[in-house]
Amino acid sequence: MKELIDLYLAFFRIGGLTFGGGLTMLPMLKHELVEKKSWVEEDDLLDYYAVGQCTPGIIAVNVSTFVGYKRKGITGAVFSTLGMISPSLIIISVIAMFLQQFMDNTTVMHAVAGIKTVICALMLNTVITMGKKTITGKISAITAIIGFLLAMFTPVPTVVIVLAAGLAGIILYKTGRLVP
Repeated sequence: MKELIDLYLAFFRIGGLTFGGGLTMLPMLKHELVEKKSWVEEDDLLDYYAVGQCTPGIIAVNVSTFVGYKRKGITGAVFSTLGMISPSLIIISVIAMFLQQFMDNTTVMHAVAGIKTVICALMLNTVITMGKKTITGKISAITAIIGFLLAMFTPVPTVVIVLAAGLAGIILYKTGRLVP
């Protein structure tokens, strides 16, 4: 039961202290799950994130479910998922009660602007750190560049890009051009 509560509290912290969705949570997920708790390896977190992006639902919630399941099966998945979504439910409920006061408050708007700036820096740091570990050869570098260009300059949905990269990886592996 202690580990279930620990799962809930860890994901409650992640869900309550990060803003902006799955990608912005990646630095905190990495810190909490890989570095602090050692519940998963960094490669596993990247795998969970990739699968979480391809499956329906919120990426961070999907990742929390995968980690909880790995640690404690179905019960762990439930506790982790509840931990991740509880802060949002609480915050949204409070904001709904005081929505007009929040919308007109310039201090809140300036705070949100500052938070967004820091989130961009944290995301860039995570992308660079994970890119160094993930981009290990010409094929992965080309895949990353193509994926980036498609995401930035075309209307192709990111889920299609991720699925296409996964399919390309399978084909390259099966043909012997990609070694795991």
